[in-house]
Amino acid sequence: MISIDTYNFGGKRALVRVDFNVPLDKETMEVTDDKRIRAALPTIQHILSAGGSVILLSHFGRPKEGPEEKFSLKHIIKTIEKNIGKPVKFAADCIGQDAIDQSSKLQAGEVLLLENVRFYAEETKGDVAFAEKLAALGDCYVNDAFGAAHRAHASTTQIAQFFPNDKMVGFLMKSELESARKVLNHAERPFTAIVGGAKVSDKVLIVENLLNIADHIIIGGGMSYTFYKAQGGQIGQSLCEDERLETCREILTKAKEKGVHIHLPQDSTIADRFAADAETKVAPSNQIPDGWMGLDIGTEAIAQFREVLLASKTILWNGPMGVFEMKAFENGTKSVAEAVVEATANGAFSLIGGGDSAAAVQKFGMSDQVSYVSTGGGALLEYIEGKVLPGVQAIEA
Repeated sequence: MISIDTYNFGGKRALVRVDFNVPLDKETMEVTDDKRIRAALPTIQHILSAGGSVILLSHFGRPKEGPEEKFSLKHIIKTIEKNIGKPVKFAADCIGQDAIDQSSKLQAGEVLLLENVRFYAEETKGDVAFAEKLAALGDCYVNDAFGAAHRAHASTTQIAQFFPNDKMVGFLMKSELESARKVLNHAERPFTAIVGGAKVSDKVLIVENLLNIADHIIIGGGMSYTFYKAQGGQIGQSLCEDERLETCREILTKAKEKGVHIHLPQDSTIADRFAADAETKVAPSNQIPDGWMGLDIGTEAIAQFREVLLASKTILWNGPMGVFEMKAFENGTKSVAEAVVEATANGAFSLIGGGDSAAAVQKFGMSDQVSYVSTGGGALLEYIEGKVLPGVQAIEA
């Protein structure tokens, strides 16, 4: 596979697929969190400093039928310019004559942003003819959009075939893959995976794959109550997927057979309703009274999980321990984050798996105290599940 480190970008127009699907303030239409833009900067700056020019490709939101004003990438130009430190040209159509004219005139050191590729239905359909039109705008292709690597879309996957000797991953994609592969293929032991979130159905494939590689699996969040009910526990009004009870029993049986330790929270912070100002108390997680629901792990569970984490050499975390968005139920997730930080300081490798986990460590100001925070929620999940990522496969083919 071609390396971005050694590729000669001199005089070339690099088509760079980025994930600039950033949040906007609905009133001002200004970017409220630019971390995805900042994450792509090393790749963009490397190409520019190596004498190339950059043509940025990205999706933005989920437009239903063609162009929609609120999903135009023009809203983020100012933020890109601020981060790159130079003007950014804009083509109001990603494959039209304007894009062709502007890309053909692009000079070394210049940056051109193309309009939202999802304004064409052909993008999400993985249309090869559409990909070919995009490919015609540049001389080489760099995929730096790990967050979209699990989508077999035109600009993430099909486009690569038109650059058989000039396709590569960017620095962000490279570091994402290296971190994931370190955990999945070269984990120093003990290896502990923390899996949280609301539903077993969202994480069942991850847990099943982790049974083959982890030593410990900590399960928190709403999904833990389905596990408890599967074992005959009383969970009150806590979240539960009755159709997944047998799945939970199978996972527990497989774990025992494989010698993998499953850790469920011994106690929970429970509430009389799902609200920030609900009445709360602590109860054993398998003895929650009727009319009450578990919304966070309790103090015993925090101590229990902390002990496991501090003895670990590799940690993968995907999914919160409770409804951390509400202050009353953030303590479990925050305490687990603190334990991961402490373990990292003691020499463990810690990978925070995107989505809510990444949002949590950011909220608690701990993003720079763990080994790596993934930018790709869905993509990393599928990678952990053992699936092939089309966007990666297209580059490696």
